[in-house]
Amino acid sequence: MREWLRAWFKPAPDSLVAIGIQKGKSPWTDAVHLLWSVWVFVTPLFGQYTWRWALLTLVSYPVFLFLYAQCCVASRRRSRYFALCLVAMSLLLLPWYPSGLTYFVYGTIMLRSGRMELSRYMASLIVLNALLIAEVTLLHYVWQAVIWIPLTSIIIGLVVHAERLSDEKEAELRLSHDEVRRLAALAERERIGRDLHDLLGHTLSLITLKLELSRKLFDRDSEAAKRELADAERVARHALSEVRTAVSGIRATDLAAELAAARLMLESSAVSFECGELPPSLPVELERSLALVLREAVTNIARHARASRARVTAVVANQNLKLSIEDDGRGGIDAHGNGLKGMHERVRALGGALDVVSPPGRGTRLDITVPLRARSATRDLAADNGVTESDAWSTQERHAT
Repeated sequence: MREWLRAWFKPAPDSLVAIGIQKGKSPWTDAVHLLWSVWVFVTPLFGQYTWRWALLTLVSYPVFLFLYAQCCVASRRRSRYFALCLVAMSLLLLPWYPSGLTYFVYGTIMLRSGRMELSRYMASLIVLNALLIAEVTLLHYVWQAVIWIPLTSIIIGLVVHAERLSDEKEAELRLSHDEVRRLAALAERERIGRDLHDLLGHTLSLITLKLELSRKLFDRDSEAAKRELADAERVARHALSEVRTAVSGIRATDLAAELAAARLMLESSAVSFECGELPPSLPVELERSLALVLREAVTNIARHARASRARVTAVVANQNLKLSIEDDGRGGIDAHGNGLKGMHERVRALGGALDVVSPPGRGTRLDITVPLRARSATRDLAADNGVTESDAWSTQERHAT
């Protein structure tokens, strides 16, 4: 019995429930619409409650719940048949059961759960409502109690159609974004492959030739063989340095990419985002650290600020980069919180300063000032200690985190 129920109520991949789950909704979200079925129990107030009404409700209401659930979990191709079953059950019950009008409204609305164009859907509504009016006229129903059915089914049907159309467009847009990201990742992998081939292909070939030459000279001219081995070692060290630099560049997150991600995050949270032009030719290592600070600040705005607007500006003045991140949220943040503490440490590692202005109810502004000469100091430090510049910046960043 359990397996049979599981098979019947398992959501199809393109069902309303499955689409809702993909959006992060609960599978029980569509059950809230069952609240409107209270009209099944309210309708007899306009007449009287009878044993016949109680018996028909006891039999028909579970069938209604089953058909409604199937409209939600069945595939888009099959769901229309369950909706038509709701309409048919309503028309069959009307001679003895006025509460069946509620089943009719549910059937006409859930008919849109299947795939159909608006013109076809509206034509179906007109035909079904014409059948209903013809039947209730023959049954001598009071017209004031029936006229609201066609209006309700058509108006709610149009609203549901608009919602379904919006969901379909949103799904298409999401697929387009996924395809763009996939193509961008593919292009990036191809670029990295070309760069590594150009970087290591010639160098490894040169090392191989020098090692072969040293092997041939080993017995005849040991000094020449040693020189070739020393050259091979020097070329290998140089290649290692270039690979480290290239990998650091690949791992780096620049401010432009982080600003694009910030726009997507904030605007998806209904926060308007403004951003000015970035200064040109910023040090890669500086951008990487500030991008992490920006990511933390934007995450705080999206999650906690309750803001409607955010803005990021960056200018260079007196060999200093000044980055400002502000919002119009609730403000009053703790300047010593864990998130801000990490930002302070990253900015201090760059030799800069971070000021927080967050009056309660008046938003928050982060003012970051970083000296651009930090790059030169890092290069000098790296030269004095015999390590690459990127290694020195990585060491500083590890201390910051």
